[in-house]
Amino acid sequence: MIEQLRQGQGFPVSPMCRALDVSKSGYYAWKNRKPSSRRLEDERLKVAIRAAHERGRGTYGPEKIQEELAEVENIKTGINRIKRLRRALKIRCKQVRKFKATTDSKHNLPVAPNLLDKISRFQDRIKSGLPTSPTSILNRVGCIWLGSRIFGTKRSSGMP
Repeated sequence: MIEQLRQGQGFPVSPMCRALDVSKSGYYAWKNRKPSSRRLEDERLKVAIRAAHERGRGTYGPEKIQEELAEVENIKTGINRIKRLRRALKIRCKQVRKFKATTDSKHNLPVAPNLLDKISRFQDRIKSGLPTSPTSILNRVGCIWLGSRIFGTKRSSGMP
């Protein structure tokens, strides 16, 4: 916090250390301290976890990542550490569902007629300019009026 305020706002260190009840020497000791071996190991693990996550196309959970790290990169680490580092990296696995066929086409039962085929043939006749008759289709809700198109015919000179 002191470092953020110092860089962002330009506040001096001494008043901020007094306000936060921290010694100035303690602040500088913390600031100049080298990262611990645990932190360095965590950084190395983060890279390995991200690589395992990408190898698994984003579908691996922490248990599978642990197994992957042990097999591929020979890194043995605890599951909770992997979970903590995944949270820090904001990595979540995708939920992949198995394909389930919802239609059984190989049966001997009678198949209902295709009512939409009638509509498409009717629309084809309208588009081609052929005369159509007024038509309606009865469904569960009520009656759907499809409409009609009336075409004038050209009289030939021999007809009255």
